[in-house]
This record gives sequence, structure tokens and C-alpha cells, in this order.
Amino acid sequence: MDDERLPPLPAAVAEIRLAVRASLATVAAEAAATATPAPAVIVALSGGADSLALAAATAFEAPKLGIRAIAVVVDHGLQYASMDVAATAARQAEGLGLEARVVRVDVGAGAGPEASARDARYRALEAEADAFGASAILLGHTLDDQAETVLLGLARGSGAASLQGMAPASGRRIRPMLSVRRATTAAFCAASGLTPWQDPHNLEDRFERVRVRERVLPVLEAELGPGVAEALARTAEQLREDNEAFEQMINETIEDIVEHAEAGIAISVPALAANPPAIRQRVIRHVVASEFGVSLSRTHALEIARLVTDWRGQGPLHVPGCE
Repeated sequence: MDDERLPPLPAAVAEIRLAVRASLATVAAEAAATATPAPAVIVALSGGADSLALAAATAFEAPKLGIRAIAVVVDHGLQYASMDVAATAARQAEGLGLEARVVRVDVGAGAGPEASARDARYRALEAEADAFGASAILLGHTLDDQAETVLLGLARGSGAASLQGMAPASGRRIRPMLSVRRATTAAFCAASGLTPWQDPHNLEDRFERVRVRERVLPVLEAELGPGVAEALARTAEQLREDNEAFEQMINETIEDIVEHAEAGIAISVPALAANPPAIRQRVIRHVVASEFGVSLSRTHALEIARLVTDWRGQGPLHVPGCE
């Protein structure tokens, strides 16, 4: 009798399908809990290996769970023939069995090309999610992206909030592949007969993230041994867990020492001073943000804290948006 067993599934395909299945199962469970008849998700697709693997895995897994999946290709218009690249990605999505849309956005100057393009892309994806009634936006960020984000945050001295990297889920945005290496997405595409787009911007070292990817991480791997990217991703996960617990402590402290007053809110100086510096400065930043809509730098928060812990008759402190 002939052996009619199917050939084994390539490891890269199995790993990514499993990761996507777990995220979609959460979407399906939430839809069931709210009696949503036809849950839908948006798949952010650029045509690169990461997003193409995500789209292919979603196309395979979503129908099993009764989920409608729509691939959205955002054309930033920043490169020559970007319309052709976007159209090709949309055709690939349709070939996988997904619905597909191309959305053109205008990228302003803003805080730089990378940040401006990201902001424009997220606005477009959120708008498409609203239009389709989608409860989730699937993003193709990988473990390597997470490691790069942590290194960039470390270099900027941005504090624990930045070192947490990207959350697996934030609002409607879900990142199923944060535990998947970038090489795995390339192997997925090769095993699936998919041809990903090679973004020329990924080779331009004028971008910080490209320099981290092409220079910094390889040097760290060479000098410290393999596993640096995984270690950075684990650090982000641990800091995120710590921060969730810390945020709960901050909220409890605020409830204890912050009171409503005629002019807004009032805080007991002795009570604030009695807290550890980390909590004291978080409370200060939280209060200023809620009352004045201002995000304080660490320097400003420390100077305000000195008015509490080291009062020597100083005059008022001027910070952005308030005194």
C-alpha cells in the first residue's frame, strides 16, 4: 500500500501559523463573548517577508475560526514606483485568499521620516479597521524588531517605558510574531513559494534602525556570542511585567495622597516626600500630564521633586505648559 501521508510541514511555516493561530483564537474568543456575529481583522501588509508571512498564515488560519481577514497595504508614496509595489502586495494577498485594499497616505515632516511614516500608517490602519468593523489590526513585527527597539531606547536613555519595547497587544494592535526571528519569516516565504519585496530603505544607513540592524546587533552578537536579540526581547518582556505591577502601585499611591481642590488637585508634600524616588517622580509626571496635558522629561520631574524633598526657598519652577 502506498504511503499517502502528507510531507512534513516546514518548521518555519508551522511556527508562524501557530503564533498567528494563538492571536486569532483570542480575537475569536472575544467575539464570542460579545456575541459578535462575524469578527474581522486587518492585516498590515507591506509586501516584505515579515508582513507577507503574517498575511499567508492569517489566510490559512482565519477561516477556521470564522474570522474575516482584510489585508491593507499602505502606500506612503516615499519611493519610486511605490504604487506598483503596493499593487503587487495586494495581488499577493488576494492570491492567498484575503480581501485586499491599497490606501495612499501623505507623510508629513513631523518628527522625522521614520516616525512620520509610522504615524501616517497607523492612522490609515485604524481608519480601515473602523470602516470594516475590525476588532484587531495584525502587525508583522518580529523578535528582531523588538531587539532593535530596545537598543534604540537604551541608547536614548528613555527609561523603562521605552525599554519595554513593543507590546504583544496594545488596543486593537496585535503583534503575533514578537517571538519569531526575522530569518524565520524569510524561510516561511521561501517554503511557501512567496516572493517578498526587498525594501531599499532597509539598506539605507541614514535610518537609525538600519544602523542598529546592520551594524550594532551584528557586533554585539560577534563580541558577546549568539542570543543577544533573544536576551533583549526577554528584557523587554520582563520590564513590561514589572511596569504593569508598578503602574498599579502608582495608581494606589495617587488615590491615597492626591485630593481634589478648588484650583484642580492638591498633593500632600510630606506624603509625596515619603515615597521612594521612582514612585514620587511617576506621581509628579502623572499629575502634570493629567492636569496640564504636558509630558515631563526626567530632568523636569527631578527638579519638581527637589521642591518636595530639598526645599530651600527656591522660586517657582517653569516647565513646558505650567509653572
